[in-house]
Amino acid sequence: MKQVIAIDGPSGSGKTTIAKLIAEELGFNYLDTGALYRAVAMALIKNKIRPEDTDDKLRDILKETLVTFNNGRVFLNGQDVSEDIRSKEIDHYSSVFSARKIVRDFLLDAQREAALHNDLVVEGRDTTTVVFPDAKKKIFLDASVEERAKRRYLQFRGQGIDITMDEAKMNITERDKRDASRDIAPLRIAEEALLIDSSNLSIEQVKNNIIEFVRTTR
Repeated sequence: MKQVIAIDGPSGSGKTTIAKLIAEELGFNYLDTGALYRAVAMALIKNKIRPEDTDDKLRDILKETLVTFNNGRVFLNGQDVSEDIRSKEIDHYSSVFSARKIVRDFLLDAQREAALHNDLVVEGRDTTTVVFPDAKKKIFLDASVEERAKRRYLQFRGQGIDITMDEAKMNITERDKRDASRDIAPLRIAEEALLIDSSNLSIEQVKNNIIEFVRTTR
C-alpha cells in the first residue's frame, strides 16, 4: 500500500474541500469515498430498490454496477454522474444505504485498491477506522451542528437546490444519528487521529494544521 492520509468526520465538516487542498499541496491523489456511496445509491434508486429491500435484491443490482473515481470525477457504469449525485434525494439515500453491510463490502475493495498504486488523501466516515486502519496519518474533522447545517445550506443553494436552514439542520442531525448508531462501521474517532474542530477556523487554517501534523509527526 502507498502512503494514505485518511480524513474522517461527520457530514458538512469540510472533509471534501480540505482533502482536495491537502492532496494538491502534497502531490497526492484524492479519493472521495462519499461520492462512491452516492453513486451506488443512485444505481439502487434507478433500479427501484428501497432501503427495506433484501440483500439479495441489492446484490442483483450491485453485480451489474461499476463505480469509479478518477481525477475528481465519479463514474457510474462509465457515465460521469459527478453533479447528479449531489441532489437532496441522493444525499439522503446515500446515508441510508451506506448503513447496509452489503453496500460497504461492495465498495471496500475498490477503495483499498486505489491505494495500491497511488499516494492518497482519502475522506469519508470510516476511512481511519475501517477502510484504512493502517493509514500513515489520520484526521477527524468536526464542526458544530449549526456550522455544518449552514455549510450544507449554502452548498445546496449554490447548486440551485431549494432548501431552508431548518431542512439543512434536520438533514445534518438525521445523518449524524445514522452514522453514529449504525451497526456496521459507525462513525467514531480513531485513537491516533488528530481532532480538529473547524467551526471557527478558516479553510486555510485547517489546511495548515493538517499539513503541519503530516510533516512534523511520525
